[in-house]
Amino acid sequence: MFNYNKLKYILYVIYLLTLSFAVNADTEPAAAGSWLAVLPPLVTIVFALLWKKVIPALFLGIWLGAWAINGFDLFGLWVGLLDLFQVYVLGALADPSRAAIILFSLMVGGMVGIISRNGGMQGIVNHIVKWADTARHACLATSALGIAIFFDDYANTLVVGNTMRPVTDSMRISRAKLAYIVDSTAAPVACIALVTTWIGYEVGLIGDAVNKLPDLNEEAYLIFLNTIPYSFYPVLAIAFVFMVSASGRDFGPMLQAETHARKNGVAEQETVTGNLQDCEPIEPIAGKPQRAFNAYIPVLVMILGVIGGLYVTGRAAVEDVDQATLRDIIGKADSYKALMWASLLSMMTAAVLTLGQRIMDLEEVVNAWFQGLRAMLYALIILVLAWSMGEITDVLRTADFLVTALGDSLPSYTLPVIVFVLAAATAFATGSSWGAMGILLPLSIPLTWAVMQSQGHTGPEHMHLLYSSIAAVLAGSVWGDHCSPISDTTILSSLASGCDHIEHVRTQLPYAMVVGVTSLLAGSLLTALGSPWWLGMLLGLGVLMVVLKVFGKHVDATGNGEHA
Repeated sequence: MFNYNKLKYILYVIYLLTLSFAVNADTEPAAAGSWLAVLPPLVTIVFALLWKKVIPALFLGIWLGAWAINGFDLFGLWVGLLDLFQVYVLGALADPSRAAIILFSLMVGGMVGIISRNGGMQGIVNHIVKWADTARHACLATSALGIAIFFDDYANTLVVGNTMRPVTDSMRISRAKLAYIVDSTAAPVACIALVTTWIGYEVGLIGDAVNKLPDLNEEAYLIFLNTIPYSFYPVLAIAFVFMVSASGRDFGPMLQAETHARKNGVAEQETVTGNLQDCEPIEPIAGKPQRAFNAYIPVLVMILGVIGGLYVTGRAAVEDVDQATLRDIIGKADSYKALMWASLLSMMTAAVLTLGQRIMDLEEVVNAWFQGLRAMLYALIILVLAWSMGEITDVLRTADFLVTALGDSLPSYTLPVIVFVLAAATAFATGSSWGAMGILLPLSIPLTWAVMQSQGHTGPEHMHLLYSSIAAVLAGSVWGDHCSPISDTTILSSLASGCDHIEHVRTQLPYAMVVGVTSLLAGSLLTALGSPWWLGMLLGLGVLMVVLKVFGKHVDATGNGEHA
């Protein structure tokens, strides 16, 4: 017979455990500022590398942090589990600026879904494909198309790969070459373009970390814009794609693949790997006109909406409008409000254009919007968990401990290099650039700022250290993602290009390594030492040109690789 007294006792104990955090809510955790404060992000990184899954690793790290906050005992373990969801995840969602980033990301994803379904994106493709009449032109057209579809990396990969594959096949360009171009103009472009499905995620992480720095008053979106000149790997990766395409030179395994394709034609080899149910391409409606302006106009509305929103909100915030400069106005702008306005207007523009031309009815527009929105959900889960981890490290004063331990001994110029390598390693092992960003940005930004403060480097002339460190996380994450055989974009590039997946990884890796090492040494390290960013960029471009000239070979019509 069931013992109800025991049940009441158990429920009472659970009730007391649930209340235990409220009793100690105003007291600082014993682990705060100690070496234990480093455990949550460290455990997250380690288990992300071991499991090759970001979400479970973040979940475990947050739980460990909540346990540390509540005391390392049995009660604290139970309450930490409850607080993980009820306190930290809820807190991450309740903040208005974070909610704005989530809504912006969803609206942009929905807009991409509509312009994919109404044929606008395919219209862009049709214009560019007409120019691909030689092997070199086909490679350049593929590269240009990768730049044109800049607003989403998944859409970029799937549309460019599937569309250009028949064109490149007819020119006897290897599938490995196509996959490389597709992969290297997807994430690098989406990472640094002004308005993409990535921007909400990146700005959200940056804004959350910056808001906790009392001495730094700068809009998150403007900080992101300032990091673009220091994003050496994405810029150099894109530039190297165009160098390879324009010169017709290749080296290493890619040269072998090109030689084989020129001599024997392109073999049909399509390998599907990974869990890609939500990454299926959104096909345009058959029999409907495919007009490029149906994509260009909504994207243009979004770009102008961001610019206009920054100006309007900044103008309303400055005290003396007549005396304020454009920099003063933009500096006072509300970037979250501007992003929300722009994403809503662009989505509505895409819907109105579609309905006005009777390409789809209202129900079909809503379905296309939801299909595009759904692709953003996985990334937003990572973002919310990353915000929650940021709250944990803030309560535990993780940055304070690291500064105390490393502030005087760690030169500030080494931070961009360290976080670049760490981000690359994390993204490589997990196959997720977003996961690496979500783990490292909440930790690296306060650490960099605190080290700068401890060494007296907080003036405007030293802000390049902060911008470079943030850019190093973003760029290193993309680099590791490019090299990883388990990366979703790498797998999608193989799938969309019809290339054997291992062949794609094998042929792309030397190119990614050359660009990555160049961007690390010529870019991140030199600028951290005080060189201007443009010098690092020019030096990086020069190094890549020399490497391609020295080691690259042309492949002639018979398939023989020869120095030009």
